[in-house]
Amino acid sequence: MTTMTETSARFREFKMPDVGEGLTEAEILKWFVQPGDTVTDGQVVCEVETAKAAVELPIPFDGVVHELRFPEGTTVDVGQVIIAIDVAPGSGDAPAPAAAAPAQEPVEAPEAEAEPKGRTPVLVGYGVAESSTKRRPRKGTAVAPEAAAVAAAVQAELNGHGAPAPAPAATAPADAPAGGRPLAKPPVRKLAKDLGIDLATVVPTGKDGIITREDVHAAAAPAAAEAPAAVASPVAPEAPAAAVPAAVSDSARETRIPVKGVRKAIAQAMVGSAFTAPHVTEFVTVDVTRTMKLVAELKEDKDMAGVRVNPLLIIAKALLVAIKRNPEVNAAWDEAHQEIVQKHYVNLGIAAATPRGLIVPNIKDAHDKTLPQLAEALGELVTTARDGKTSPAAMAGGTVTITNVGVFGVDTGTPILNPGESAILAVGAIKLQPWVHKGKVKPRQVTTLALSFDHRLVDGELGSKVLADVAAILEQPKRLITWA
Repeated sequence: MTTMTETSARFREFKMPDVGEGLTEAEILKWFVQPGDTVTDGQVVCEVETAKAAVELPIPFDGVVHELRFPEGTTVDVGQVIIAIDVAPGSGDAPAPAAAAPAQEPVEAPEAEAEPKGRTPVLVGYGVAESSTKRRPRKGTAVAPEAAAVAAAVQAELNGHGAPAPAPAATAPADAPAGGRPLAKPPVRKLAKDLGIDLATVVPTGKDGIITREDVHAAAAPAAAEAPAAVASPVAPEAPAAAVPAAVSDSARETRIPVKGVRKAIAQAMVGSAFTAPHVTEFVTVDVTRTMKLVAELKEDKDMAGVRVNPLLIIAKALLVAIKRNPEVNAAWDEAHQEIVQKHYVNLGIAAATPRGLIVPNIKDAHDKTLPQLAEALGELVTTARDGKTSPAAMAGGTVTITNVGVFGVDTGTPILNPGESAILAVGAIKLQPWVHKGKVKPRQVTTLALSFDHRLVDGELGSKVLADVAAILEQPKRLITWA
C-alpha cells in the first residue's frame, strides 16, 4: 500500500509561473501533452497567454504526465498547480487522475461539503451568496403540468426554435397571475408598451413566470404579420403558422467577446495612460522625397545585404538622432518619488499589430546601433511579433515608441503614450502630392508626422524641437551624418 509520503515523493506538481514582470494570471491556450505521455526536463508542455504575450512553458523535470489540472481556455492565477508529473512511473499503482473540468462548467460540490451555506465555491474563494429575498406567493390557482408544457411548447415555436405544438384553448395565459399584474422588468414593460403588446396576453417563459424580451418579441411577430391581412380581408382565413416570421433575438445580432490576455492589458494600459499623463500632440507635414531616394540606394548597398531596408529604418534613425540632440525628452515621470527620471539609453519601441492585439516590443540600446544593426534588430522584432513569439522581456523597459499608422493608408493620428514613456511618434502614409520645391510646384513624396508627449516632463518647446529635428532629417537625410 502506497503511503502519503511515498505518493508525495512520487508526484511532482508544476505551478503557473510568473512569466512576466508582476503578472498575476495567464490563460492556457494549448496543451502539448496528455495524461500518460512521457516528458523530459525542458520539454514544452503548454502554451499560455499572459497580459503581454503568448509564452511556451517547459517542464523542469522528467516523468510521465499524471494529470492536467485545467483545460484549454482557462485563466489560471500565478502559483496554481497546472500539471502533475509521475516522476517514478512503474513503482506501483498510481491513483486515478481527475479529468480536467470542462471550461465554463462549474463542478457541483457534495451536499456534505456545501459550506459556507448558500455560497457556491468558485476558482478562488466563494461566489456571491444566494439571495435570501423570497418572491411573494402569487395569487391564483397553480398551473397544471400539462398546461405548462403546452404553453412552453407554443412559446418555443413563436420564438422560432421549437416544433409546432397544438394550439391551446383560448383562455388567459397559464402563468398570468389571476387578477394580478404580469411579472416583467421595467425595460420589458417599456418594450411591450412601444410595440403595443398587452403583457396579460403574453405567455412567460422566464424563471418564476417572468416575461422576457423574447416573449414580447414573439408576441409582437404574429400581431405584426396578421394586422395587414386583417385590413385587406377581414374574413380571410388564418395564415398558416409557417408564414409567421421568427423574431430575431438580440443575441443573434450581437457577438460578445471576453476581454482577456493581451486585449485586456491594452485596455488597462491605454486608459491608465490617457487619464494619467497629460497628452499633447503636435503635427508636421514634410517632404521625404530625398529619404525615399536614400532607401532605394541603401537597398542596393552591399553593406545592407541580408537586412530589410524601408522608410521606417530611416525614421527610427532620425528619431534617435533627434533624441541625442534633445536628451531631456528621453525621460519618465516617477509619481511615487515626485521625480523626473532622465534615461541615458534609448529602448526604441515599435508598435506592432498582431492577431492577439497591439504589442510594443522594443529594441534595447537602440542608440548604440549602427544602421545595419538597427535594420537587423527591426527585422527580428517584426518577424517575432508576427509569429506571436514576442517575450514579455522584449516589451519591458521601453523609453520612446514609433507607431507606423501609414501602413493602413491613413495620414496620421494622435497616438497614446505607452505607459512609462515620455513620447510616441506616429508616421502617416507617404503619398505623392503637389509641393513647392525650389520655387515650383512639383509632385513630391510627402508624409505627416505626429508626436505625442507627456506634458508633465516635456514642455511645448522641447516637444517642438524633437519633432522639427525628425522632420529636418527626413527632408535632408545627410543630417544623419552632420548631426550624429
